[in-house]
Amino acid sequence: MDRPFSPSAEAIFEILVPLWPDSGSALSYRSCFELLVAVILSAQCTDEQVNKVTPLLFAAYPDPASLSSASRSDVEAIVRTTGFFRVKTGNIMATAAMLIDQYDGRVPDTIEELTKLPGVGRKTANLVVSVCYGKPGIVVDTHVLRTAGRLGLAPTSDPAKSERMIGASLPESMWTAFSYELNRHGKHVCRARKPLCASCPVASLCPSADDLMTGSAHHAS
Repeated sequence: MDRPFSPSAEAIFEILVPLWPDSGSALSYRSCFELLVAVILSAQCTDEQVNKVTPLLFAAYPDPASLSSASRSDVEAIVRTTGFFRVKTGNIMATAAMLIDQYDGRVPDTIEELTKLPGVGRKTANLVVSVCYGKPGIVVDTHVLRTAGRLGLAPTSDPAKSERMIGASLPESMWTAFSYELNRHGKHVCRARKPLCASCPVASLCPSADDLMTGSAHHAS
């Protein structure tokens, strides 16, 4: 039987992979624990802002044991600028406690286990298993959701559905790199406002390109 993968997805992959070869996280980290905490803090916050906060956070609390037993007000003061800081503080401290209580301080290596941790959704879990453990992962953030939707690969506003649709369109060996490609492409080319369709290398494969370019032209006039 022919494999049920999408020819257009593979064509897009082949075009984008040399343009965006970096398949790592833009977050700064030195361990799986630091990456996990940084991704929790990155919800509705830029990676750049998180990277300004985490050096101080991890200098004070370098491991799950120290973070779980920290003063909550001290942690809140450090992460305040990441937004929703009270909720995020509760999540990272509770996650640190669970790592100690249930995983001997080690970050688990499966999506199923990771998503049991407070503040950890599938986006975070996919990122951690792919970056830390080299497993296939589809990291659906806002850029990936938007870009995959416009390209017709995952025409949905539901991240979980988008993950499933992208996964069905490509072999597992391409998942991690492709999600990073879509992320970078969404940040720099397929932007939320004023996407650069005229210079986009995959515009010929994009069902939204004509409408987006027409919309941009109308907006400019």
